[in-house]
Amino acid sequence: MSLRFFADHCISNFIINSIRDTGHMVFRLKDYISPESPDSAVIAKAQELDSILLSLNGHFANIIAYPPENYKGIISLQVRNHPEILPQFMDKLVRYLSTHTKMSYYKGKLFLVEVHRIRIIGG
Repeated sequence: MSLRFFADHCISNFIINSIRDTGHMVFRLKDYISPESPDSAVIAKAQELDSILLSLNGHFANIIAYPPENYKGIISLQVRNHPEILPQFMDKLVRYLSTHTKMSYYKGKLFLVEVHRIRIIGG
């Protein structure tokens, strides 16, 4: 079963293609709403598309503003202005996605993806 992701405007083509290459669906924000849309519209569109939000925007890692239990899943990529780590970073994420292939696994959780670990909040 393939996973469905809604990629925020800050997600690069490299990240999108790395996920698509593994057979998962990735919807791009710019194909659905304006890149200048407020965060509330972004997360609402992810919900509407029954997708896991994929973002580099640290706002979505704020569990007070975006309680994980209210969403289909949020994956916050913690790259921190180090694009040189993207290949290792994506290797880790793609391996993780290949072992957790059901949408229900991500529901109600926030995943903070770092190059050396993935922290899970909620669920």
